[in-house]
Amino acid sequence: MEQLNYIKSEIERLYKTNPDIHISVNRMRPRILVEASPAKIVGVYKNIFQIEESVSGRLPAKHTFQYGEVLIGQVAIKELDYVPPLRGAGKKQ
Repeated sequence: MEQLNYIKSEIERLYKTNPDIHISVNRMRPRILVEASPAKIVGVYKNIFQIEESVSGRLPAKHTFQYGEVLIGQVAIKELDYVPPLRGAGKKQ
């Protein structure tokens, strides 16, 4: 829970100070695959945050993510100083 609160506060800080970010997303449902795409944080709420992806030649696309998606590594924000835990770390072999 501590890590989730850290992520929420850091995204809110970015939103207030410099909402222009670079985001990478690897999510299955709905299928979104983005690598280091420029985006802008346009909303920060209790359980979710919204970004607007600006890709040259296309209309801006809005996406909504949960903070937990950052926590587990499905969403990575370059400007956010957070590295998700490695999957399978701590398992005995």
